[in-house]
Amino acid sequence: MLELVRAGGWPMIPLLLLAVASVAIIVERFWSLRRDAVLPPGLGDEVRTWVARDPNPDPAHIESLRRTSPLGALLAAALDVRHRPSDQVRERIEDVGRHLVHRMERFLNSLGTIAAAGPLLGLFGTVVGMIQMFLGILDHGIGDVNQLAGGIGKALVCTATGMVVAIPALMFHRYFRGRIAGYIVDMEHEAIQLLDTLDAKGNGAPPAAAQVAPGTRGITPSIDAA
Repeated sequence: MLELVRAGGWPMIPLLLLAVASVAIIVERFWSLRRDAVLPPGLGDEVRTWVARDPNPDPAHIESLRRTSPLGALLAAALDVRHRPSDQVRERIEDVGRHLVHRMERFLNSLGTIAAAGPLLGLFGTVVGMIQMFLGILDHGIGDVNQLAGGIGKALVCTATGMVVAIPALMFHRYFRGRIAGYIVDMEHEAIQLLDTLDAKGNGAPPAAAQVAPGTRGITPSIDAA
């Protein structure tokens, strides 16, 4: 392994740094985007039972709910404006949803940049290696053909390394985007059910089905085309 790094030359340094950064981002996102951390099991049912029993929950309880998870933050936003007109309820949920998406997509742009930059840096390293090799031929002649073939192989090490870095980064970038999109759909569903409960209690909340539907603009993130 060390020999391959040496063969690639100094362009291998940024490639190795990108590899370390991508591994760190992937591990961090796996931890932060655990389902239990984003959508705690039973939280939606607990909040609906709580609201059905007490249509006017204590603000301190709502604030505590907001700090539990992204789902808690979305449900707390709905409770904050439960007595307001329907358009204001919808705007508040969409606004909070956009902030939650931005928070859950943290570092994903960096991961996508690594996926795009890896092959380019690898190609750059290969070009640098080929230039050095041909300059050596210009000064000293072709010499041993086997040595020439070995030099070409060493120059291609950077290209291979760039692909090794970029392919996992691209795969996990797409995977995390898809996971976040699925979480948003589930969170919208929980918000609909909470608004239905508020409407049934006669708190002036708008009909949930008319206000928040899966794929609401402003909440669902745009997924890059494959």
